Amino acid sequence: EALLAAVQGAAADSAVRCVVLTGSGRAFSVGQDLREHLDNLTTKPLEDVWSTVQDHYSPIALCLATMEKPVVAAVNGVAAGAGMSLALACDVRLAAESASFNTAFTSVALSCDTGVSWTLPRVVGAARAASLLMVPRTIGSAEALALGLVTEVVPDEELSSRASAVALRLAAGPTLAYACVKKALTFSATHSLEETLALEGQLMALTGSSEDHRSAVQSFVAKEKPAFRGR
Repeated sequence: EALLAAVQGAAADSAVRCVVLTGSGRAFSVGQDLREHLDNLTTKPLEDVWSTVQDHYSPIALCLATMEKPVVAAVNGVAAGAGMSLALACDVRLAAESASFNTAFTSVALSCDTGVSWTLPRVVGAARAASLLMVPRTIGSAEALALGLVTEVVPDEELSSRASAVALRLAAGPTLAYACVKKALTFSATHSLEETLALEGQLMALTGSSEDHRSAVQSFVAKEKPAFRGR
């Protein structure tokens, strides 16, 4: 509940221009606590147990993927199960050298959740996504980079500073344009080329009439650095 509230709050706050998601301990996120889950399976109605997915996990993933500002995942350790899913819902993924990924779901006879069946095939392709989901295994940071699960791997001690640098650069950028790029990418996944071209035209008209675009063009001509305001 706290993470959902924090993510939704950041999405709604116009003063927030970029979001960084990272773990507070040694792991990024290992998903659900299986000891707690076992206790819930034996003491609670099943509909209450599984409501967590739709009430909490799914809204977090949706908010990360669709909020109108960039989201950076700084994967500082193990990202397993829903933790891996949350990382994949972010726009930019940085990983510490010690980080690792594991879909994990089918290891405990579950399907998958938190959007991974939508994000993973888009990152690694359908066949490889099926393999990673059906035959879970630990993927180290080097392989994660090769597969495209992350965009950059840095030494553990540099992850925080590198994530901050990336976030600051994005926050100083044209956030309205970033929001429109995110919208176009999401739309294109389930629509035809013709429909996507139409949306691109609408979004180009929107960003083309923005203060940010005018400022960027003026600054380019004047050989100055533009100041973006997200409008």
